[in-house]
Amino acid sequence: MKFGALIIGDEILSGRRSDKHLSRLIELLGARGLKLSWARYAGDEPAQLADTLRQTFATGDVVFSFGGIGATPDDHTRECAAAALGTSVALHPQAEAEIRARFGGEVTPERLQMGVIPVGSEIIPNPYNRIPGFSVSRHHFVPGFPIMAWPMVEWVLDHRYADLHHAEDYVERAVTVWDAYEGQLIGLMRELTESFPDTTLFSLPTIAGEGERRSLELGMKGTAARVDEAMARLKAGVLERGFEWADKA
Repeated sequence: MKFGALIIGDEILSGRRSDKHLSRLIELLGARGLKLSWARYAGDEPAQLADTLRQTFATGDVVFSFGGIGATPDDHTRECAAAALGTSVALHPQAEAEIRARFGGEVTPERLQMGVIPVGSEIIPNPYNRIPGFSVSRHHFVPGFPIMAWPMVEWVLDHRYADLHHAEDYVERAVTVWDAYEGQLIGLMRELTESFPDTTLFSLPTIAGEGERRSLELGMKGTAARVDEAMARLKAGVLERGFEWADKA
């Protein structure tokens, strides 16, 4: 099962706000032995957002969507999700109950609007202010505010995907190769990708400043046993080509 991220909001694309969700989602997944496979950013323009959601729904992946589920006129995510699924929106009974419990006699039509979600959705509890998010078709929609969004993501992971926690034996291991350019190790990289097709090789060069030693981070991702085997081959290959390596912290 793959996990994806969709971060929504014109304010992210314009630079008025900096995205904090991507790194946090990677952290929350990693703590449970899971990994993020892809991420996308989208603005608030309804037609484009609905098209983006049609594409992400079509993947069948588990997707965490951040932002655009408030009650202001620029929040279109709820309606766009419904349009992408070919359904309508309606006030969800549980969402209505949560909102009424939160506001009591101060409930307004505008506040209840935040409980209007695609038909067929289930709510995601919001421990901060009880305005729920919603889940539909393996997509989980939470607010853009980190103080609300991140506990809600954790709730989804622990209540709906607990059986996947640490089920995937997935690791990343790397070494620092000193004084090497990527081009000098292309042959070794090809050997590794051909010999270990069930793993993923990665190479991250560093641009050395004045007086600094040039280095290259070289590593493998995959199941622990195969990565260990591949890393042994990688280290030997680096030495055979006359370069030093050190384990990456």
